[in-house]
Amino acid sequence: MNFRRKQRKLSFSTPPALAALMLGCCAAAHAAGDEQIVPDRPGLAESSQVVGKGRFQVEAGFARERDGNAPQVLHTSTTPVLLRYGVGDSVELRAETDGHVHAWAAGAGGERGYADTALGLKWHFADAHANAPSLAILAHADLPSGSAQLRGQGVRPSLRVAAEWELPADWSLGVMPGIASATTDDGRRFTEGMFGLAVGKAWTERWHGFAELSMARIARARDGGSQLGVDAGMTYLLTDTCQADFAVGRGLNRRTPDLSWTVGLSFKM
Repeated sequence: MNFRRKQRKLSFSTPPALAALMLGCCAAAHAAGDEQIVPDRPGLAESSQVVGKGRFQVEAGFARERDGNAPQVLHTSTTPVLLRYGVGDSVELRAETDGHVHAWAAGAGGERGYADTALGLKWHFADAHANAPSLAILAHADLPSGSAQLRGQGVRPSLRVAAEWELPADWSLGVMPGIASATTDDGRRFTEGMFGLAVGKAWTERWHGFAELSMARIARARDGGSQLGVDAGMTYLLTDTCQADFAVGRGLNRRTPDLSWTVGLSFKM
């Protein structure tokens, strides 16, 4: 479950947004329906579940990473947001962003701006049965909608498959392979992959933990190379429709930020 994968755009100022999220959790606690919230954050390997017909879900947080592989140590903070709306029992519409981005090096002023937005959908097409996993397809398109210095080149489509197995003793296994079309700064198109492998454990009815091996990018060296990291974290179910999370990550190669962390809050209405 990796939180270094998106660079998109939705304005998100942290203090007002946190207050709004807390109010949202209070409202969600009284929302209709009894299904428990299943957020896709804070990692790379996403859930195979959808939010349900007519339900709206907000997943937001704050993330920081440190990259000591550059000539100067680079720090980046983002405010990731994912909005999900169920248009049917098995399909949801999605809007996703890294929100406000602040990148700086020691002794330098740094850059601020807004990341691109991705629009897409998730289709849950198979429930778990016997040894077969629960399955979903996620189709997204990153749009060149961010600030000039953060904006990507053209529309970048991606396709992912989320598979989940329920294991004995409240363990779970999630796998998410994917493929995306990306563009270099000079406009050259290339194809990159992604892969997440996550193991989860329900310690109590409300506390859940996970650990993950993540490859946010699988690409040739001339296209920027691959990223490899490990993440671990905990989630806490505040109510059946509101969940808090925390995760930390460590990069395993020189193309991956060496340290990252995130905190977040999700609610369903």
